[in-house]
Amino acid sequence: MPKKLMKKSIPAMEGIVEILLQVPISLTSLPCGLRTGQLSTERLETHHLKDQQKILPTQWLVSSQGTELWPTITCTMEAQTLVGHLLTSQLLDTMMRLLLMNMVCKGNLNGANICAAFLVNNNTKIPQTVNFKGKNYIIPPRSISILPDCKTVVYNTETIVAQHNSRNFMRSEIANWNIKWKMYKEVIPSQFSLKSIRPYELFGLTKDTTDYAWYSTSIELDRADLAVRKDIAPVIRIPSLGHAMIVFVNGEYLGSAHGNHDVKGFVFQNEITLKPGVNQITLLCSTMGFPDSGPYMERVYTGPRALQLLGLNTGNLDLTFNGWGHQVGLDGEKLGLFSEGGSQKVEWTKANGVGPPLTWYKARFDAPEGKNPVVIQMTGMGKGMVWVNGNSIGRHWMSFLSALGQPSQSEYHIPRAYVKPKDNLLVIFEEEAVDPKAIEILVVDRDTICSFMTELHPPHVKSWARQNSHMRPVVDIVRPAAHLKCPNHKTILAVEFASWGDPYGACGNYFVGNCSSPISKEVVEKRCLGETECEIPIERKLLDMNNDGCPDITKTLAVQAKCGFNEN
Repeated sequence: MPKKLMKKSIPAMEGIVEILLQVPISLTSLPCGLRTGQLSTERLETHHLKDQQKILPTQWLVSSQGTELWPTITCTMEAQTLVGHLLTSQLLDTMMRLLLMNMVCKGNLNGANICAAFLVNNNTKIPQTVNFKGKNYIIPPRSISILPDCKTVVYNTETIVAQHNSRNFMRSEIANWNIKWKMYKEVIPSQFSLKSIRPYELFGLTKDTTDYAWYSTSIELDRADLAVRKDIAPVIRIPSLGHAMIVFVNGEYLGSAHGNHDVKGFVFQNEITLKPGVNQITLLCSTMGFPDSGPYMERVYTGPRALQLLGLNTGNLDLTFNGWGHQVGLDGEKLGLFSEGGSQKVEWTKANGVGPPLTWYKARFDAPEGKNPVVIQMTGMGKGMVWVNGNSIGRHWMSFLSALGQPSQSEYHIPRAYVKPKDNLLVIFEEEAVDPKAIEILVVDRDTICSFMTELHPPHVKSWARQNSHMRPVVDIVRPAAHLKCPNHKTILAVEFASWGDPYGACGNYFVGNCSSPISKEVVEKRCLGETECEIPIERKLLDMNNDGCPDITKTLAVQAKCGFNEN
């Protein structure tokens, strides 16, 4: 008979953490699904905080015969994140049999004795010390420590040993030397071949051939319908299921509205100027990828759902079933204005200042110097699309600001494969009234490399390998250390920041805290300057040299270095 699930508290955690001692299992030929194993000689242990969500909750089911034990692991979002970390590290090799036992359909792994432990601290602010199997382990806040052999911490999700990089953007003098902008105004259509009583659904209308579709309806009014007082104007109201929309009345721009990733629907509402006679209301609607995932995507609908004119002298008018015309795509798209041949089909004029909404812009540039990646910085632009030599590099949406008041993205990658040595065609379709003169071509490098290591960080995961059921070191000295390596065979030219104590910040923006060893930079420079890669051990005797100004804190080493080619 299988043993019962036993539970005991860890004294060092004072009741904060529980350890679930689960019955031994071994892996036989695995059936497909989430059931594995028979009673044998292995042990899997899971730790989690009391009264909080388990990272890897495990249910144990006993068969009706009472001879088999089937564990079922429920993967929460945290668990999926953990597995994602493991798949990108060497832990996959050391813990494969335990981690994948519920994911493999077939296999024969008899005879192995494997023990693994996951120590979890869900406290978001305070590290905890756990006494596990007679040994103390410090678990940083909101993290998981992984012990593939129940003894050795080879990985912690909060103390990532990997090097960090900071992107550096530099203006290309060659590419920006002689950029001259020209413009062409998109034509608002007046004739529509697709007609229906009410507006078509936008996804079904465009069928993924374009982001854009035109909708149009008209209404004939006489003077008795219009407001008599000058201080009272009628209002147009257009509920939409998403994603974005620009409104024109009698060929004049009225305004725009859009949804967002979480709430894709919106309502456009604005005062409107109407005239006696026929009034044409035209909408340019677009899809923006909201939502981008989730169940029942085939049931997600978008586009305008209704249109009302409110506050007319003779009452409100509902134009939802007034009869609508539709056109899929922009005229500029159909002409291929973004390509060499298509751009010659229309007459472009010189761009001078702020252009009107729905305008195409083009310019030419030479390839930037060097071989580093190329981006276009869309400063001053609004919303639209970008092409280089006929190749789309995607949408831009600079006017959509995050909670920090900044666009989510300002630089857009131009693959070097799209760029010719000379005379590259850059075409932008812009929905808003903007001036393109602030756009720049930049080159990017990741020559700023950083490391942020505390005394609590485990040694690099590559320091270990599994030998039978034990973890064995594969390096001469197993110790936590900051590892730096320059890209593209460059060398470390300068140590821009180094502090051993309590520094803070992020790569590219580190600051000295209240405590810092005066020899921090000297130690790092001695080990790293002129090297392609280097290692700085996290040791007080090395970084303090018997002059420890703050012995009572857990210390951190922050390093920022600059890579490049030595011209000498």
